[in-house]
Order: sequence, then structure tokens, then C-alpha cells
Amino acid sequence: MEKRRLGNSDLYVNPVGLGCMGFSHASGDPTEKDLAVRTLREAADMGYDFFDTAEAYTGVNPDGKISYNEELVGEAVKGIRDKVVIATKMGVSHNPDRSLKLDSSPETIRKSVEGSLKKLGTDYIDLYYQHRIDPKVEPETVAETMAQLIKEGKIRYWGISETTEEYLRRANAICPVTAIENRYSMMARWHETIFPVCEELHVAYVAFSPMANGFLTGKYTPDTKFEGSQDYRADMPQYTKEGYAKAKDLLEMLTKMAEEKHATMGQLSLAWMINKKPYIIPIPGSRKPERLRENFEAGNIILTKEEIAAVDAKLDTMSFDVFGGHSAK
Repeated sequence: MEKRRLGNSDLYVNPVGLGCMGFSHASGDPTEKDLAVRTLREAADMGYDFFDTAEAYTGVNPDGKISYNEELVGEAVKGIRDKVVIATKMGVSHNPDRSLKLDSSPETIRKSVEGSLKKLGTDYIDLYYQHRIDPKVEPETVAETMAQLIKEGKIRYWGISETTEEYLRRANAICPVTAIENRYSMMARWHETIFPVCEELHVAYVAFSPMANGFLTGKYTPDTKFEGSQDYRADMPQYTKEGYAKAKDLLEMLTKMAEEKHATMGQLSLAWMINKKPYIIPIPGSRKPERLRENFEAGNIILTKEEIAAVDAKLDTMSFDVFGGHSAK
């Protein structure tokens, strides 16, 4: 499995990273701390070397205490810190109705980075993202602050999550951006227009929700009982009867491909993007060791350019209802 370079940085990671969010946020009740740390460490032993977390990834434990995702990741990589790349994010908090509160002011960035360093138990962050664009703060201001943090040694590189081309270009002109982290999957392709910009600026594309919040594994249906009020998937459009029906052809295509490649549907959905561009790094998440191993092995699956083009041609004929703000091809 050949490692991939994050932008123009000196960070090299395996082609499948680990989205750690689900251990404490949006996927039901948080995983018990010792189990979460043990599973994350097991993931590192499998070969995962790129761990993605965020300040905003929190949940409420059954005892009422807050589960901080960054703390779980920090505990899991003790003793192997120099062998892994940690990405975390700032600028987002959650309102009671799950809506996002955005704040990327320089003061908040500085307060957040100190909090993240403490929770992670480290003195530097490899890749520090602006979690969402804050319309109240210019990209140049964010980039200037990140440049200062790099100079101070608190972060090594920086990135932007859910960015636009204009925002990326403006920010990059002030302080080079190493990676963007945008939604991307077979069902969510609207950011493909930014690929040429990534190539021009030498920016990595870290793909979150690469399996459409689990949908492309084929393991979930509209009848699935998700894990209570802290599991956001129950409200996602792809899990309604209408949304599921729209994706029927895609699931059938994946099923057939998986049989031909002796792989799982989830692995094929990851391999499709890994083989499409050398700078795309998906970060699927799971709390199950067997699923973590399955996802990681997607990095060994080879799809030809012709196979990828054939998949894309079929996807172009399909329309989906999917979480993320778009209901289209």
C-alpha cells in the first residue's frame, strides 16, 4: 500500500484515514472511553496513520459527562505520536437544535488550538482545519492566524473543511493550504469541480462521509433502527423510503462490482475515489474493528481508469437524495 502525500507537506499517510467522530458524536451514545481508546489503538496497529478529529466532536455519556473526541484520540496515540498524523478542527460548535455556530475569529482560533493541544496531549497538531467557513471573517484573516500558529510551532500545516474555490484561493495566497476536507462520495459529487484547483495548488482532498454516512456499505435501510437521539443518521434523506428508492440502481451496481472484485460494497466505494486521483484520501469512520480492517484494505483494491470512467458514466445518469445540502446528481 503506497502512502500519499498531503499537499506539498512532508506528511505521508496511507490511502485510507480514520474519521474518529463516531466514537463520541453523531452515531449514537459515545463509546465507553476505555473501549474507544483500545479500538483506536487497534486501528493504528492495523496500519491507520491518519486520525481525523475535531473540537466540536462531543457527545453525552450515559452518566451525563461529556465525551471529547480529541481526548480519545490523544490517549490512543500515546507512545506512537511520531508515527501518526493527527488532524483536528476549530471554528464550529453545536446549538441545541444541532445547527452550527460558526466562529473563526483570531481570538477563537487561538483559544481553540490551546484547548485541542491539551485534550490531544500533544505539543503540536499536524494538520489544523478551519471546520467551516465563517462568513463574518475573511479568509485572509484566518490564513494569517494559521501562519502565525505555524511559525509558533503549535501546528505544522493547515486546511479548510467544506471550502469553495474562491475561499481556497484567497486563503492559499496568504498561507499555503495543505489539504481541504470536503464531503465526497458516489452520491455526493458536487465538489468535483474543485479537483483542478487542488491539482493547480497542490492541495490534498480529504474526503469525509466517503460512504454517504454508511449508506454505500449496503448495511442500512429505511427500516434500520439507529441509536437514539445522538445518532444523526436517522434524519438523513438517503434513509427515507424515497431516498433509498432513488439509490436502488447504485446499490445494485455496487453489489455487482463487489462480486466481480471479490470485495465489499463499502470497499468498492472507497477504491473508486482512491484510484480516481492520487491526492484523494477518504476518512471513513467505524467503531467496529472488523469494519475498520475492511475499510483499510480498500487501499489495496485496484480499479482501472476505464472502470472508474464506466462507474462515473453510470452515476451521471442517477439522481440521489443525500445528506449534505444537495439533492441532485
